[in-house]
Amino acid sequence: MRDQRYVRGGQDLTKRLYCLSIAAAVLFAVILTRLWFLQFIEVDRLKEMSENNRLRFIPVAASRGAVLDRNGKVIVNNTPSFSLAVIPNEVTDKDYLLDTVAGILNIERSELLTKWEKGKGKAKYFPIVLASGLSRDQVEYFEENSLRLGGLEIEVKPVREYPEVTLASHLLGYIAEVSEKELAMEEFAVYNHGDYIGKNGIERSYEKYLHGDDGGRQIEVDARGRYLRTLSETLPVPGQSLMLTIDINLQKATEKALGDKAAAVVALDVNSGEILAFASNPGFDPALFTRRMPPEQWAAYLEDKRRPLENKALKGQYPPGSTFKIITALAGLAEGLIDERTAVNCSGEYKLGKSTFRCWNRKGHGQVNLRGALRESCDVYFYQLGERLGVDRLALYAQKFGLGEVLGIGIDDEKSGFVPTTAWKEKKTGHKWFTGETLSVAIGQGSLTTTPIQLAAMTAGLATGGKIYRPHLVKKIIDKEGKTVKEFFPELLKNIELQPDHYRQVKEGLWAVVNEPRGTGAAARLYEVKVAGKTGTSQVVKLKEKKTAIAYQYRDHALFVAFAPYDKPEIAVAVVVEHGEHGGGAAAPVAGQVLRSYFEAKGVIKRPVSVPAVDDEAAEGEAEDGDAGGED
Repeated sequence: MRDQRYVRGGQDLTKRLYCLSIAAAVLFAVILTRLWFLQFIEVDRLKEMSENNRLRFIPVAASRGAVLDRNGKVIVNNTPSFSLAVIPNEVTDKDYLLDTVAGILNIERSELLTKWEKGKGKAKYFPIVLASGLSRDQVEYFEENSLRLGGLEIEVKPVREYPEVTLASHLLGYIAEVSEKELAMEEFAVYNHGDYIGKNGIERSYEKYLHGDDGGRQIEVDARGRYLRTLSETLPVPGQSLMLTIDINLQKATEKALGDKAAAVVALDVNSGEILAFASNPGFDPALFTRRMPPEQWAAYLEDKRRPLENKALKGQYPPGSTFKIITALAGLAEGLIDERTAVNCSGEYKLGKSTFRCWNRKGHGQVNLRGALRESCDVYFYQLGERLGVDRLALYAQKFGLGEVLGIGIDDEKSGFVPTTAWKEKKTGHKWFTGETLSVAIGQGSLTTTPIQLAAMTAGLATGGKIYRPHLVKKIIDKEGKTVKEFFPELLKNIELQPDHYRQVKEGLWAVVNEPRGTGAAARLYEVKVAGKTGTSQVVKLKEKKTAIAYQYRDHALFVAFAPYDKPEIAVAVVVEHGEHGGGAAAPVAGQVLRSYFEAKGVIKRPVSVPAVDDEAAEGEAEDGDAGGED
């Protein structure tokens, strides 16, 4: 029995050893297979993971180029801004981190998660920007809790600094984080999430010059994320700077003259097209767009009836009112329909068939020639001239002076305004053009619209005797060493060859507007410098009967165009005051202050000049200028 037990025990031991041997062999086979798989199949992936665990990329944003005025004074510069970025590969608890960041920054968790997911295409050691514009307190919190919130880092990026806050805000534009739509565009292929780009204005149109080339450092860190060494480094290349044509002092004076009005002003050098002042009022604070704008501020911008976010100087399209009588007069002279002796009797109205077209002066102007008609802005004179010209000839001369087309001043989204023709109406409505509509166009009403920049160019064309230079905002582009990279020279856009005497007659009429009794533009008069100009008032809506209390949005727009000096023109100015009602009372004083500031800076005017007394009847009468709808 004992021997049998020993035999059975030996057999069991042998079986166990056999099983153990097989198990060991299988185990070793699995290990060897795994080692072979890791060594030969997974080697590249594991190498990448290893590098990701020890590598980190620290981007270094390039400083945007500065923006200077024509005299080298800084208008826009840069200041440091803090951004919060995450390195996904170093995050152990994603949900906890997102919840914490959302609470501290008062940002929706979904917004953070969206940015996280969109940044997945980058290497795992490449930081993804979750938020920008952090406050000092927020920066301190994340630095103090860096161990608990592993994977986060603070980046320093240069953002725009505006020493004058809202000055020339529509001209300059603003920068903000690049959007997903923009990242998909070829021109922004090298940009990353969290980068800043120009969104509009000069910042957008000259983005490729201003942005510069970002740099960065690739560093090695240990398991705790501590710096070990720098593996490679690319230095950032700062963006190039822009020297504008704007004079910052004239710009300040222009915006001060506008006060709180909803308005636009363009002042340009008639002999080069350089824009000296470019104002759209009210302005906005561009710095607010580089961080999370407070909801109440955004709401205030949107609810302001003066539309502070709209670039009125470039995109505002307004009936030109009586400023268009410049074109009507030149067309009449060029076509041989009038001369300086041609007189019309204004009784206060003009009959056309069964319709009555009113002059702003209900009492009438009596016998007026071209000079008197321009000086007192007589509608009846230009009704009759417009009827003889026809709308198509009016359109031809309007287009000769750049109306109805984009002038290409160097900022995107410029509007063209509109010049109607008979063909346009027939194509659009299927109806023929009526003569009564021509009368409206002849005095700058109806479907005719212009922009302030076009009115300034038109006035410059008159002042120079037919030469219109392309309005532009940039004098030159400068590199970081101060060397000129590109320079912009005057470009002749239009050369309207009319007889010099025709220009003389219209210019004399505009001189009379400002300087003679009964002229509607006396508020723009300067004693040391001869100014010529033209008032205008354009209807917003046609009211059967005007009363004293008209809602703001229904009040007429006030316009004024001018050039000076009369004998040797240098500067042209166009002013549009939305719902200002009277061209002579609201727009002309603004132009006068702009011109006064310009000539004071040149030393021509050495003492303050009081605003001349305005002929109330003439200034206010133009509020009814263009009441040309016709009354039965």
